[in-house]
Amino acid sequence: MCDVSESGRPLLDPLYSALSARLREVLADQPATESRLRALAEEADAGIRALEAQIRGSERRLRVLTADAASSLTEIASELRRVETLRPELIELTSLQGELERRARELRTQWLLSQTRSTRPSS
Repeated sequence: MCDVSESGRPLLDPLYSALSARLREVLADQPATESRLRALAEEADAGIRALEAQIRGSERRLRVLTADAASSLTEIASELRRVETLRPELIELTSLQGELERRARELRTQWLLSQTRSTRPSS
């Protein structure tokens, strides 16, 4: 089941919101080490897999509920709201993960370039 605010809108999961916030911080050019980037990439990957599993679970429940004539519309609506909440979180986290990977490649490239410049013999 999905938590719902007083306005009837599904509530965002604080774990995914916090992870997205950490990713946005690093992507806003906050200093980050290779190990921090790697750890965040692993967290993002785990978050994406968890969200995908939750969406698949809700979609399975929806198939079962819609196949059963005795299912209540309230249950179906709750699962639909849950999917409506999770999909945007998944899209955002996937996008942030892609940007994080791009940033990590850029940082590695800069580091490699600085290493080759520092090891060149002086003329």
